[in-house]
Amino acid sequence: MTIRAVLWDIDDTIFDYARADHDGMRAHLTAEGLVDGYASVDQALLRWKELTLLHWRRFEADGVDFLEQRRERVRDFLGRPALGAAEADEWFERYLAHYEAAWELFPDAVPVLDLLAGEYRHAVLSNSSIHNQERKLRLLGVRDRFEAVLCAAELGVAKPAAEAFHAACAALGLAPGEVAYVGDQPDIDARGAAEAGLVGIWLDRADTGGRPELTRITDLHQLARVLRADTRFGAPSTFG
Repeated sequence: MTIRAVLWDIDDTIFDYARADHDGMRAHLTAEGLVDGYASVDQALLRWKELTLLHWRRFEADGVDFLEQRRERVRDFLGRPALGAAEADEWFERYLAHYEAAWELFPDAVPVLDLLAGEYRHAVLSNSSIHNQERKLRLLGVRDRFEAVLCAAELGVAKPAAEAFHAACAALGLAPGEVAYVGDQPDIDARGAAEAGLVGIWLDRADTGGRPELTRITDLHQLARVLRADTRFGAPSTFG
């Protein structure tokens, strides 16, 4: 079956989330006077990342409200379990201002979107919320590249569940076998997509390797060759 559309992850795939999160949180902790509570800024950032993962997993697994998981993350980070919703939201909004100031696309994102624009349709499937990702794509200047943006918070189901991938295919009016999914997580993105019947492509920017069962690229410039090959019939797992 011919691939007709590319379904994209955003964070750490086309958008340099890790760097923006690091630089933004560093600026925020400094502004909030919270650096002294840790041995280093990096230690504080590690704690924030641990809490982000913990509460995001709760959101995915337990149906915790999107805003509430964010508030709980702030409460845990500050060690203030009784912090009110308004105060937690205000703290997070101050963090967002620093985080957004550090936003950048990866250098290969726009050139590859340009290269593929006339050949494939494009949409987004993200384990976030429409509010976050629509704003992000607009501020980064690429929202008009995507026909649809679907997010876990509104779908009520998150990757790697097949229902999330199928909802995105349905929004495009295409069968799963006509859609490729590109993301930075080998299991949540590439394996999840493949098990849902899509062509799953792992963007392994760090070139960590392994996972020979997955189709793997290390740079978006390699994507066109993968899409034009038939990865379901014995194509190599890595294009370099």
